[in-house]
Amino acid sequence: MKTFDDDPTEQLLDQHVDRLQAALPALRGASGTFARWGAALAARLTDGGRLLAAGNGGSAAEAQHLTAELVGRFEGERVPLSAIALHADTSAMTAIGNDYGYEEVYARQVRAHGRPGDVLILLSTSGRSRNLLTAALAARQCGVESWALTGPGPNPLARLCSEAVCLPGDTATVQESHLAAVHMLCRAVEAALLVGKAGSGAPLVAS
Repeated sequence: MKTFDDDPTEQLLDQHVDRLQAALPALRGASGTFARWGAALAARLTDGGRLLAAGNGGSAAEAQHLTAELVGRFEGERVPLSAIALHADTSAMTAIGNDYGYEEVYARQVRAHGRPGDVLILLSTSGRSRNLLTAALAARQCGVESWALTGPGPNPLARLCSEAVCLPGDTATVQESHLAAVHMLCRAVEAALLVGKAGSGAPLVAS
């Protein structure tokens, strides 16, 4: 007689959780980097800079999740922060893809919007997507700092960006880890804003 413990679906799901658990030490190990990135974003975005974010598929969703949290709020009340998910402008995406090819859909937007002092964050499970690699190159040309959040390293995107956090696992595990990383980064930004002051002396985040 088959027992509940022998259920192959349950075993499959247990393995899913096991893979996520195995990735947690790397995520914890990156907390110092996320704290530093958060402090840098808090300073730059309150000084007139902006964050540009891009990814493909599930990573595009994570990029948009990040920008939504910054323009809106993660936890505390605070000033809105300038953050743009580049895939969200579908007219620009399709026009650029049609006229210049899919490899240029993000790079051309980086050249259009990016200025020195801005940050570009690129999310990729593989670290090999051509449109993200060309975006990283465009960031260099524009004087925009680029950060990569990828799957296992080393990979081409991590090498092209100013800094990178590479997390282990299969595609699903990496994407789930990236969601936690997005929330960690948002938490770090708001923590940095708590100790900052606006030009008027008012707190940037309400206690």
